[in-house]
Amino acid sequence: MEQNGNPPSPRKKKGGLVTMPFIFANEVCEKLAVVGFNTNMISYLTKELHMPLTKAANTLTNFSGTASLTPLLGAFISDSYAGKFMTVTVASIIYQIGMISLTLSAVLPQLRPPPCKGEEVCQEASTGQLAILYVSLFLSALGSGGIRPCVVAFGADQFDESDPNQKTKTWTYFNWYYFVMGTSILVAVTVLVYVQDNVGWGWGLGIPTAAMFISIITFIGGYKLYRNLNPEGSPFTRLVKVGVAAFRKRKITKVPNSNMLYQNHELDADIALGGMLLHSQQFKFLDKAAIVTEEDNIKTPDLWRLSTVHRVEELKSIIRMGPIWASGIILITAYAQQGTFSLQQAKTMNRHLTKSFQIPAGSMSVFTILTMLTTIALYDRVLIRVARKFTGLDRGITFLHRMGIGFVISLFATFVAGFVEIKRKKVAMENGLIDHANEIIPISVFWLVPQYSLHGMAEAFMSIGHLEFFYDQAPESMTSTAMAFFWTSISLGNYVSTLLVTLIHKFTAGPNGENWLPDTNINKGKLEYFYWLITILQFFNLIYYLFCAKMYTYKKIQVHHKEDNSSEENHIELSNTV
Repeated sequence: MEQNGNPPSPRKKKGGLVTMPFIFANEVCEKLAVVGFNTNMISYLTKELHMPLTKAANTLTNFSGTASLTPLLGAFISDSYAGKFMTVTVASIIYQIGMISLTLSAVLPQLRPPPCKGEEVCQEASTGQLAILYVSLFLSALGSGGIRPCVVAFGADQFDESDPNQKTKTWTYFNWYYFVMGTSILVAVTVLVYVQDNVGWGWGLGIPTAAMFISIITFIGGYKLYRNLNPEGSPFTRLVKVGVAAFRKRKITKVPNSNMLYQNHELDADIALGGMLLHSQQFKFLDKAAIVTEEDNIKTPDLWRLSTVHRVEELKSIIRMGPIWASGIILITAYAQQGTFSLQQAKTMNRHLTKSFQIPAGSMSVFTILTMLTTIALYDRVLIRVARKFTGLDRGITFLHRMGIGFVISLFATFVAGFVEIKRKKVAMENGLIDHANEIIPISVFWLVPQYSLHGMAEAFMSIGHLEFFYDQAPESMTSTAMAFFWTSISLGNYVSTLLVTLIHKFTAGPNGENWLPDTNINKGKLEYFYWLITILQFFNLIYYLFCAKMYTYKKIQVHHKEDNSSEENHIELSNTV
């Protein structure tokens, strides 16, 4: 029976490039807030709250570690219940509250200790003042937990690579994402740090707080354009069910052929929109979860006893990713020193560009960001095209190769940093300034540029490669969780930094106050030994990574192209995603 009137207009397709201005605008404002909040915080803690240097450094790395651990909670909520859009929105509001609290503590005199007077010992912040600081940092860390794993995955979700008409690839998006993020960070470490050092902390924290508010409004403004993928229940529960099913059937004899394992495409349809995961030969003990016995009902299976091949492979994928995930921890430990000890080095050096203008110490990371942006641009515009001719891959080189290059560069960054510290102290000795912690040593701060720049180059390779790896190799229903894994490696890297600093400060203490990492005067320390210790750790980590990368097996997907649903069998291919 025909209907009267005009035929219904085709439903407007959501997602794609049209959503990027909203997502990237959110990312720009959010990064202005986060980086403006964190970059120069070591100065705020030591100068405004009068914390000892090692306590301030550990406070920041602990905060960074916690802020990078909470994404596990955010990812769980996103993938299980709320979805990425709602998780990002609510988390941004929580982050906003934390920033408002910290800004008020910088504006109101009663919320911080009185300024230092002459040569008197500075009064440290009281318990109540520190409580406000820690509550603010906690709210910020909690908000980060919802933003970090979801924003980048939400942006990647806007591109449907199973659609043959989709021109933009996710690996291109990750390059764009990091470039836009880096640009906003560049503004934060120049303009905002200058405001904090020369105008005041009220404005220096107030501007990022306002930027965070703008990011929330911008992100919500694009709601009708977004491609929203609905959460399909707790992915962690699915993984546990597979493990329990495999354990309950541990005494069952393995089947001779993987085709005999249980598959149910209808059951898995909602968690495999881009294609079914195919059986792999690793971790065969988990295959027992997919063996059908007489007790199993294949039409309405008890998933605590019987799992599909797709669900078993989800768990295998997560296990395979573990060793590669762990390799990123030490690199973050090395990178974390830029915001603590490298910044303290910069404070003791000549930072003048002209007689009246000097670079804020917190802005030295501008060289990290500029190098990162330049490397990303060259990688995307030049290296990929050249490498493509030799490898035949659209992305030029695999993300595992990209990560390996980043590990090598990071190793050289801390190696060089040790020699620069020797040079800095030599000049201090020649000018009789070793005992003068607050005097400027007549050596240009640009001696620190190589270590900052090498860290930026390493990040352009390693961090983006790491993001690509997690998003590409994780099960599609666990993309937020995969991004959380990325942030947990950052979390543990910061915690390892805290542990190293604490242990070295404790066990290198001498009877006359000697220490590798002294609290008040780094001129008397052995910071170069600390840098070289991290270099040695990175070397062994590189060997470990090369072994893991050599052994890694890419996931296999049965892809259903969307161009012709009527002839689905003719459009099935095996895809080793690289």
